[in-house]
Amino acid sequence: MGIVAGLDSAPDFTRIVVCDADTGAVLRQGYAPHPVEGAEGGSRPSDVDPQAWLLSLGEAAGGGLLEGVQAIGVSAQQNALVPLDPQGNTVRPAMVGGDKRAQVAAADLIDALGGREAWAQAVGCVPQAAQPVTKLRWLAKTEPENAVRTAVLMQAHDWLVWQLLGRPVRRTTDRGGASGTGYWSAATGAYRGDLVELALGHQAMLPEVIGPSDAAGTTPEGLLISAGTGETMAAAFGLGIGLGDAVVSLGASGSVMAVHPGALVDQTGMITSLADATGMHLPVVTTLNAVRTLRGTAELLGLPDLESLSDLAMKSTPGAHGLVLLPYLEGERTPSLPHTAGTLAGLRRESMKAEHLARAAFEGMLCGLADALDVLRGRGVEVRRVFLLGAAAELPAVQAAAPSLFGAQVVVPQPADYGAIGAARQAAWALGTSQGTLDPRTPPAWQGPAAQILEPGEELAVGQAVRQQFVSVREQTHPGAFRV
Repeated sequence: MGIVAGLDSAPDFTRIVVCDADTGAVLRQGYAPHPVEGAEGGSRPSDVDPQAWLLSLGEAAGGGLLEGVQAIGVSAQQNALVPLDPQGNTVRPAMVGGDKRAQVAAADLIDALGGREAWAQAVGCVPQAAQPVTKLRWLAKTEPENAVRTAVLMQAHDWLVWQLLGRPVRRTTDRGGASGTGYWSAATGAYRGDLVELALGHQAMLPEVIGPSDAAGTTPEGLLISAGTGETMAAAFGLGIGLGDAVVSLGASGSVMAVHPGALVDQTGMITSLADATGMHLPVVTTLNAVRTLRGTAELLGLPDLESLSDLAMKSTPGAHGLVLLPYLEGERTPSLPHTAGTLAGLRRESMKAEHLARAAFEGMLCGLADALDVLRGRGVEVRRVFLLGAAAELPAVQAAAPSLFGAQVVVPQPADYGAIGAARQAAWALGTSQGTLDPRTPPAWQGPAAQILEPGEELAVGQAVRQQFVSVREQTHPGAFRV
């Protein structure tokens, strides 16, 4: 089939991979940071001129990187709202990231529709500060003149695809990107224009949602551009996850997502019901406390880094001599305890050693993520293996405990830009479909990532006992807070 490219426009940089369309082998790579001068109002990192993304893209593609490429896919940061006027010009800089300015707007929106359950029923998620629908409410309340001028709504990957195609009349997006907006339902596959109006004060034009293997268009030079998608969906596609697979991401906060055949409507709001890049669904459960738990413990113990904390934890044993850390340092979303704090239980004279506290931090973090996995399992999501992502996934203390605490095979892929690889795989799918060599319902079978495979093995019973110890303390401390 030839060669294809995937570009991942992350919050701080653009990375491009050029791949063999049949095997997925990475042939060339490009990278460029977003120019700092592209950001407007330096005191507001939540506002970014989208031209910065284009400048970075051009630099990353320099040196003939895209020579011979037949199709391109675009992955980009989610929740970046690009409001345009009727002529297609930006009304204001793009609003990106977890915009804390919009927290009050999120609460307003939840109340305006009649509560969390009403939102879960409408679009499969409850408004958070980062979501485009919430940013629209903030815009209407805070910058009413800009809100009135806003005629078209796009996200980062929609906008980049549109620019690559030369700003055609037709504007497109995909199910994955649309499902994170707060005004498109993964369950019905339709926009909720009434929610745009509720947030913005009037209707706006929305991109056409095209299928996973559809092309958004062709450039004047004949380059096919695929639908594009959000970074979460692109990474899942790049990893090649399918039914029975879950992905646990270890950042400062944590997230657990899994592939599922149907959309999950969760009245509690713990599950965000996203669509994936293949036509399936991608329910996500978030915890607020993952690696921040480890960093806080390392600071408390006077350790310079997480590697030292891991080494110390490995001197302890499973169960940390009875020490249990409920890692709710920033409050928690799963379970819903927004105003709580962390708890350290099980203190005895013999457990009061640094290595046991280090072990309890790792076990507490992983048990919190196991709770998130249980939310999905409790809704019928099958989890046979867990892909573990993030730098902390390489730590020996994480790898020693995760398989038995999760009760599943754990896969630790080698670090790579799976968002860019997923975008390239989408490009190969669109190219193959357009040429009649691939089934539009079946993505290209690319080789999976190189990875370590960790089995629970004989440690399973021990890990489940540690898990039960955590659950007992959680139930005693916060009775009834966690309902699967």
